[in-house]
Amino acid sequence: MTSQSLLPHKVTLVTGASSGIGAAAARVFAREGARVVLAARREDRLAALAAELTALGAEASYVVTDVTRPDDARRAVEFAVERYGRLDAAFNNAGVGGDRTPMHLMGDDAYDTIMDTNVRGVWNCLRHEISAMLETGGGAIVNNSSVAGLVAIPAAAPYVAAKHAVIGLTRAAADEYAKQGIRVNAVAPGTTRSEITADWFDRNPGLEQMVNGMTPQGRTAAPEEIAEAAAWLLSDRSPFLTGVVMPVDGGFLNQ
Repeated sequence: MTSQSLLPHKVTLVTGASSGIGAAAARVFAREGARVVLAARREDRLAALAAELTALGAEASYVVTDVTRPDDARRAVEFAVERYGRLDAAFNNAGVGGDRTPMHLMGDDAYDTIMDTNVRGVWNCLRHEISAMLETGGGAIVNNSSVAGLVAIPAAAPYVAAKHAVIGLTRAAADEYAKQGIRVNAVAPGTTRSEITADWFDRNPGLEQMVNGMTPQGRTAAPEEIAEAAAWLLSDRSPFLTGVVMPVDGGFLNQ
């Protein structure tokens, strides 16, 4: 941590921290001086990441969490407050992608899984994070949406609906709590390298080339690029930003 760090000593909760954008965010936030609380379902990965960050001199701890369960979301926030005395920031990143399937062929289970994790999970976390921040005078929250929260993506109707809903929750919370010192923003990543996208590309030959061809920069994002945007939105360097949805998409939405 340096005098120029974005998140000096900020107690920061990261959901979905065991892989992908969440793990990248934990590393970026720790580098920027945050005391990071890692939350996800896979304890082995959380423990390994916490040990990695601690070995680098960061303050990091973890709590096994399924964000679809309200009690788990509450417990994750309580863990952060009990361990560090407060909650300053949160990155609600946990999410699932689902299969690319035409709407009329998609079953109820696929819809329920996507909506439970991507929407109910954010809802569960927001309520408890906001409650904790109200106790200490404010804070900052970033929700992870997607470009699919701003435009339609073919053969992904529940995912599109869920990510639009995340933006709705972001704007509602930003409006409701602005006067109480809580800022709530969202990032909207374009296609980002992760286990989910790697699986999509493996199962759909040619999909990666098609996606890259639709992006002006001609590539997918690294998870760290999404994490850097989230870190800035959580930091005190964006004090007049709330209710913002920031595309991090290589120019995809600019076309």
